[in-house]
Amino acid sequence: MSVYAVNSSNFRQEVLESDKPVVVDFWAGWCGPCMALSPIVEELSDEVDKVKFCKVNVDEARDIAMEYGIMSIPTLMLFKSGDPVNVSVGLIDKERLKTFIRG
Repeated sequence: MSVYAVNSSNFRQEVLESDKPVVVDFWAGWCGPCMALSPIVEELSDEVDKVKFCKVNVDEARDIAMEYGIMSIPTLMLFKSGDPVNVSVGLIDKERLKTFIRG
């Protein structure tokens, strides 16, 4: 599996209309903790088939970040059936990410 780049034009299709739960990683290129979290998200996306992983660059998709109240990055948001059900703000390790996905 891989991590999908999501923007304003495909967020609805890739996240809100997904048949699977979706972990969305809100990030920016200038954010050091975001860069540290990225390989953890990539690694877990290869291990977990029942969850889809997406990334939203908050500088390129400010409308999405505003809609979901993203105030700090990195922020991970878990969506199920189009609804946000869990949020984690800040850098987390792989085990905490697994726990986050389980809800």
